[in-house]
Amino acid sequence: MNILALESSAKAASVAVCRDAFLLAESYQNNGMTHSTTLLPMCESLLANVGLSLADIDLIACANGPGSFTGLRIGLSMAKGLAWPEEKPCVGVSTLEAMAWNASMVPGAICCAMDARRSQVYNALFESDGRGKLTRLTEDRAISLEELFASEKMGETSQFLVGDGAELCYNYGKERGYDLVLAPENLRHQRAWGVARAALRFLETGQPCSGGALEARYLRLSQAERERRERMNAKQIP
Repeated sequence: MNILALESSAKAASVAVCRDAFLLAESYQNNGMTHSTTLLPMCESLLANVGLSLADIDLIACANGPGSFTGLRIGLSMAKGLAWPEEKPCVGVSTLEAMAWNASMVPGAICCAMDARRSQVYNALFESDGRGKLTRLTEDRAISLEELFASEKMGETSQFLVGDGAELCYNYGKERGYDLVLAPENLRHQRAWGVARAALRFLETGQPCSGGALEARYLRLSQAERERRERMNAKQIP
């Protein structure tokens, strides 16, 4: 199965072409340019470099959240557009699970964290056997650092921290005596190969959808929506 995977949930953008779990090629860019200008050219050049066309792709996989509201919308829109002409099957996967797959060669507990601002992180916990088997321990969630480190699972064993919120968690937890390992930069951030691997995991029990059915999973309201709700609540106060 040829998989085209897209990752645009945070500052970096990446695209991967895989044959099942085997990575044929991957493009990664983290230079501050917007995903709207980088993602499609990355797809086109990557496919050309491996001698494939969109017609050769059997599945389009995309990170559908949590993450940047704008970044997720760009990635999902791109996946929908690529899938539409030939009605390619699609899979939307958890950004956090995709990050965990990128670190799945490390045996033990993996703590995935994305900076959600306001002293919160988007988080999920996983367990890896170090040989390609990944077990989810929690659902994806938006959680405060205080709540995260108060949970029993964080204190049970050493945690391998990945994600753009990893350093935030590391600094918070180390000050409080937790056993934490901060992933190196090359393993820390989201990459499209992890999206492809998470899609394969999904297909073990689930079915792909059409591009039109892809949806984002934000986990919480956008800042604009939160501010609107706060203004509406304030007007109701007598």
